Amino acid sequence: MRKGICLLFSVLMLSVVTHAQDSQPQKISLQEAIDIALENNYQLKQASNNLELAEKGIFSEYADFAPSISGNLSGSSRRGQQLVRQGDTQVFEDNVTNGLSGSLSADVSLFNGFENILSLRRSKADKLSSEESLQRAKENVIFNAASNFLQVLLDEQLVEIAKENLKASQKQLEQVKAQVEVGSRPTVDLYNQESTVASNELTLTQRENNLKMSRLALVRQLQIDPRGNYEFVSPEFEADSNIEVGGQEFNVDQLISNALDNRSDLKSEMADLTALELQLKQARYNLLPTLSASARLSSSYNDQYFGGGIPFSDQFYDQNFTTSIGLSLNIPIFNNWNRMNQIQTAKINLKNAKLGLENTRLQIIQEVTQAYNDYLSYQKELESTKKALRAAERTYETQQERYNVGASTLIELSDANANYIQAQSDNARALYNLIFQEKLLDYYIGKLDKEMSLN
Repeated sequence: MRKGICLLFSVLMLSVVTHAQDSQPQKISLQEAIDIALENNYQLKQASNNLELAEKGIFSEYADFAPSISGNLSGSSRRGQQLVRQGDTQVFEDNVTNGLSGSLSADVSLFNGFENILSLRRSKADKLSSEESLQRAKENVIFNAASNFLQVLLDEQLVEIAKENLKASQKQLEQVKAQVEVGSRPTVDLYNQESTVASNELTLTQRENNLKMSRLALVRQLQIDPRGNYEFVSPEFEADSNIEVGGQEFNVDQLISNALDNRSDLKSEMADLTALELQLKQARYNLLPTLSASARLSSSYNDQYFGGGIPFSDQFYDQNFTTSIGLSLNIPIFNNWNRMNQIQTAKINLKNAKLGLENTRLQIIQEVTQAYNDYLSYQKELESTKKALRAAERTYETQQERYNVGASTLIELSDANANYIQAQSDNARALYNLIFQEKLLDYYIGKLDKEMSLN
């Protein structure tokens, strides 16, 4: 009995410990979030599959240079009237004829208007395009994961600011209540402070809701179970820390040049353009003659061959065995204008691709220029918000001291507190905006790497 109780107690304790361990949140850092996103993103998996398909296409094009070999074996059994010889006469008899035939043939293209060579080059261009598309897909996943992660960190900090503000206003409410009860403050101050507390509670609720939405967006981006318990770990830095930005050292012309050299989406379009140029050559070379060679081995067996009685081995391996070789020259003369239409279609597709490539170049230049200007602007904004935060903090402390000695009204104190809280929020947003813009600039240049740090 005692052993049974001990065993039951052990099982209960083990279940409690296991539940406690399961309830612990899974901590995820920025780098871990990026790694998870790269592992789970379905678009990235599709891009990887497309690259594998392009590699298979190259192998297929190499195989087209080899001859094609085919074999055939067929048998038949036929019943019907058949003319047979009986002595000096020939008569029709109802008879069954069994037969077997087989062949082995090989065909090889000697010249097909450079079709195989151009197709191989097109496949290599398609593979290069798929490689660059895969790289850009990785950069998209990294950027989206990092931006969503930063938004979560910002919303968490805004929630903490709102909580601290609510605590301060609730503490102020208790002081005002005590002062009103002893008659040192008018009742209207109590009503105003209660309104301030209610407003701060609403602000906290709104920011907590924003945090939930940003967390859901990040979980969706990482493609992990939304029912899980996750804790997104913030890196070690403070809102007033000195971040090494170095924006003034950048040269916008050099950034644009780097972007045009590095952007994977641009390289992918350039590879597609090469493939279309080869497609146009193929369409033109289709007007050339083609030359092919063939070889064939064949034989057959018939049980009525020469009246029957001749063995299978004598017929199939000797008497009916034939070989043949041949050359075939095909000269295109008129094909209902289909070949000319293919040439015109290839020309138009090539023109559209060139227009798209030029548009992408202009878009890259615009994106990099705008990102660079925004980067410099956020630098200045961060410096301004730091100054505003220090000034708002001193103003609030001064108004708090003046209110405590009766030299200031509650309205003046509330305004100073509101300005101080707003300055905190503005400084936090400016900090994260600057960090985000730095990553955005790397993304537009095409140098975004999975090894990312916010420090």
